[in-house]
Amino acid sequence: MIALIILVVSAVAALVCALAVGGGAAPLQLADAGPLARWGLPVSKLVVNMSAAGMGGALFVALFTVRVEQRGFELALDVAAVCAAIFTVASAATGFFSFMVIFNPAFNAGPEFGSQLGRYLVQTEGGRVWLMTTIAGAILAVLTFAVRSWGGTATVALLALAALVPMGTQGHSGDEASHQQATTAIVIHLIAAAVWLGGLLLLAIIRSVTSKSEMATVLMRYSTIAVIAFALVAFSGTVRAAIGLETLGALASPYGLILIVKVVALTAIGVLGAIYRLRLLRRMRANPSDAKTFWLLLCAELGLMGMASGAAAALARTPPPILPEPAGALTPAEVLTGAPLPPEWTMSRWFTAWSPDLLWLVAAVLGLIFYVSAVLRLKARGYRWNPWRATAWVAGTLLLVWVTSGALGAYRSYIYSAHVLGIVILLVGVAPLLAAGAPIELARKAAHRREDGSRGGYEWAQVLMHSRGVRFASAPVVAVPATAMLIWLLFSSDLLRWTVGDLLGRQMATAATLVVGSLLVRGLIGGDGSSRRPTQMKLLMVVGLAVAMAVVSVYISTAGLVAADWFGAMGRTWGRAPAEDQDFGGVVLAAGSAIAVVLGGWVVFLSRAR
Repeated sequence: MIALIILVVSAVAALVCALAVGGGAAPLQLADAGPLARWGLPVSKLVVNMSAAGMGGALFVALFTVRVEQRGFELALDVAAVCAAIFTVASAATGFFSFMVIFNPAFNAGPEFGSQLGRYLVQTEGGRVWLMTTIAGAILAVLTFAVRSWGGTATVALLALAALVPMGTQGHSGDEASHQQATTAIVIHLIAAAVWLGGLLLLAIIRSVTSKSEMATVLMRYSTIAVIAFALVAFSGTVRAAIGLETLGALASPYGLILIVKVVALTAIGVLGAIYRLRLLRRMRANPSDAKTFWLLLCAELGLMGMASGAAAALARTPPPILPEPAGALTPAEVLTGAPLPPEWTMSRWFTAWSPDLLWLVAAVLGLIFYVSAVLRLKARGYRWNPWRATAWVAGTLLLVWVTSGALGAYRSYIYSAHVLGIVILLVGVAPLLAAGAPIELARKAAHRREDGSRGGYEWAQVLMHSRGVRFASAPVVAVPATAMLIWLLFSSDLLRWTVGDLLGRQMATAATLVVGSLLVRGLIGGDGSSRRPTQMKLLMVVGLAVAMAVVSVYISTAGLVAADWFGAMGRTWGRAPAEDQDFGGVVLAAGSAIAVVLGGWVVFLSRAR
């Protein structure tokens, strides 16, 4: 209770001070909504952020630190249920106060006010975000009361963290040229901070119901999660700050000063985390009763986290010092994408074009770090990992970065054939290379297995890979039609514009391609009895996939211009005409089908030989 009070008091104090400095709650000269709305909006947003941490972050950390039969696990679910209810109410209040601040309507109980509020929640982007967030919170509040198992809790935790994604689209990032990078940075920042803060809350809450020896083990496990969360928060916060400030001189602005306070608080938290990870946790494991200093530092860390949370809520209401934009009419590409048309795609641009996709860049870096650390751990034990597998994993991650952040990532929203080529490379290049790296087998050999009934990264990976859902989805008779359907949806359906023109659509298309491709490879090369399937059936499925890809390639080469209001209205004067480029995209897909036949046949015969 004392830790919670410290967190709330420090957060509110930091919010009030930051709003006073930045003017986020200052009266407007025109159409002022009143003090209740001006102060209610940042306060409710602060409550949303903190309750999200208790809802999703605490559950996520509990899944990796305690056993399902422990009292601490049940207490984490109870806390998450309460926080989900608070999250729902706070999200609804935030949507209401946003409506009041933006439109300043005459507040009354009449039908006109209700009609205005309804149109805001349904017809505007900001209103829809808070409506979806409120509905998600209400669903999660029910689910957290209903689940008590490993699988149910994991599902709720992932849904709770996913509920933060729409919130990441809000703020000032939509007014900036680097909108997609800023939005992705905010989403990563929100999720990592929620896990970090939620873990701290979990430690403070379950302390009274967990023995000292078990608590020392929980703290060691949480410290690993906290290190990763801290790195993600620091990286995403740096990217977001660089986009918002644009120049170092902007640090002297109210926005910059609030940002400095947040950075100082987070840095201090990192220092405290390093202290108790390097020194105190070892002492606690040796002598569990020697924990007084640690809990004092934990309270200090919660106080600093409250300061950072309050500053973050005020920062969302403080306009960043944006440099004046050049005058002139927007180009068609700027109207459609929010960014200017890139330079002509020459041969050199294949190697020099760079448009970083932070999500997949972070995923690739983390994947490389975990893989290399596992290989080094095996080496320290005297085992030698197959270098060809390591080479395949590194090549797969580097190819993923190039597809999402290199030339294809820079041009896929403007050129249809670039979109097709990117998806094909992910499907027949990245997914097989990552599968050839055998990360699950590496984890099985390198990870420290837990003997106390809790689950770490290895245990969760094993549960996932051997689950009924994965076994069913990786069966060739399921994976091949799913891959064919995905190709159709991404290249020929009404979803095409969403996957090239919307940030969430692009991320979902990339993730779906990698997941479906990985399941397809898993179904062909082995795992859970799949390697014992008849070779003839596997070859038939490979041929069926190639035929499906070829059929789609013929369709897009002969049909009219797909997404004509997007690719045809881009205003591009260099390169192939949109119709010709679409025909070339069909050729690229046909080439991909040929590669799928060659690789699939080789994999099938190789698995049979083994």
